[in-house]
Amino acid sequence: MVKRQAYQPILITDASRSQSDQLTSRQRRYVLMMGIRVACIVAGAILVGVNAPLLWLWLPLCALGMVLIPWLAVLLANDRPPKEEHRLANRFHRRQLDDTPPMSLTAEERPHKIIDVEP
Repeated sequence: MVKRQAYQPILITDASRSQSDQLTSRQRRYVLMMGIRVACIVAGAILVGVNAPLLWLWLPLCALGMVLIPWLAVLLANDRPPKEEHRLANRFHRRQLDDTPPMSLTAEERPHKIIDVEP
């Protein structure tokens, strides 16, 4: 009698976050980055207004923050985790390396151990 291979359940830790959680996280990150950009604008205006020492150093740093932060904020706000099919493809390859056949194969397609009882 051939022993059936046990089904390996998917752990809850493998589940992806819900779409609303992902969206909320991306929105918070975007708002935080835009807040940093506003702080750079305000700091640059204050530095110019008070004619601060080392203005030649601080003003380009503020300008760099005003230019780069919005670009990064948009990239990160549009970023999302990889699609489910890619996650499953990685799991499929990992199982093949472990010599455990994937459960998507039918019983006939799975590799069988043949035990010969005759000497």
